Amino acid sequence: MPLQSPALRELVNAVRHGIPDALGVFWRHAATAGTPLVEPDPEGDPARRLVTFLWRDDAARPATDVLALLHTVTDKDRHAGDLAPHLMEKLPGTDVWAISHRLRADHRASYQFFVARGPREETLRADRGSWLRVLDAAVPDPLSTRPQLPSRDGRNPSSVMELPDAPVQAWAAPRPGTARGERADAVVDGRRVHVHLPAGHRAGGGPYPVVVLLDGEMWGPVLDFGTALDNLYADERLPRAVTLMVDTMGRARRVEDLSCSEEFVDWLADVLLPWAAQTYGATADPARTVVAGQSAGGLTAAFAAFRRPERFGNALSQSGSFWWPDGTEFDGGSEWLTRQFVVSEKLPVRLRVEVGLQEWMLLPQNRHLRNVLEARGYEVAYGEFNGGHDYACWRGGLATGLAALLGGS
Repeated sequence: MPLQSPALRELVNAVRHGIPDALGVFWRHAATAGTPLVEPDPEGDPARRLVTFLWRDDAARPATDVLALLHTVTDKDRHAGDLAPHLMEKLPGTDVWAISHRLRADHRASYQFFVARGPREETLRADRGSWLRVLDAAVPDPLSTRPQLPSRDGRNPSSVMELPDAPVQAWAAPRPGTARGERADAVVDGRRVHVHLPAGHRAGGGPYPVVVLLDGEMWGPVLDFGTALDNLYADERLPRAVTLMVDTMGRARRVEDLSCSEEFVDWLADVLLPWAAQTYGATADPARTVVAGQSAGGLTAAFAAFRRPERFGNALSQSGSFWWPDGTEFDGGSEWLTRQFVVSEKLPVRLRVEVGLQEWMLLPQNRHLRNVLEARGYEVAYGEFNGGHDYACWRGGLATGLAALLGGS
């Protein structure tokens, strides 16, 4: 394909004309500036950038193909043969693999590379097992200068692309001198819970606001969201709270619990919250209680506010799976919970809903829920970020969402 990147065209030109150490100069600059390369839009749109991902071939073990796995952007049509949107091109006469995307300047996404050493038809196989093997072996960008995004299940971390107009994530990184809160792991009625307490917490000093955060095994041990909480407290953007990060206890249990499960929501309300009140001085006031989640967890957060509004007065849903079916004639995308908000009396709860513009399977349903909530007179804050189904995006929205729902001084 034609090279759009001016930097790559310049490199190919230099190599073609035999300019000494042209490749060395190119890679040293990439290592200093960090990758991907971000250049002006070739069509002159100031709201877009040309983003070029780079991989340096290993002379001892050259790749047959390299895939640039840009979260959500390359997921939708990833098996389109030789035109697959994640298949990089080897620049003639160089050790440079590259691929460019025109993206809006406010885009944020995690990404990895998969280095293939075998037939292309094997690399691009469409079956689930082959794709999982690609994800298991994918690696972060060795030339990225940004902090990596940790992963779970033994997989490698991801790199993060943040274009210049992406929303600032001011609280994600540790800050020198910021008081660190206390972390504790507990087992409540057989379920693991990762607890974060603010610095200086005393059980008798409450009642404290309480945050129930679903998929807690990610937000606690993997992503260390406690760092963001510490920074929010230091900036007085969030009142000091008891945060309960609830482990989903495995994939099968997650599917069972995070699908509008009355049993699970009642456990949160009747077992977890009373335990937190007794152990850590957490409040029983629904107006100072937030339940938050992403994907199926986002669906469940909204369902918790719907089912138990006397315990959960605030719900934060990120990329909620509001297509969720219920086995009725509408099955296959019935938006069951949205219909419940239509036919039920208005409840005394506040909701904050956000979804990514790249989430082609979720965007319409989240917009529909917003419209229903607004029509029914709910207090709802709705936002769309330019990204996908991605913890790189959710971690920022979670911090700002909690600050908005609970407020600070």
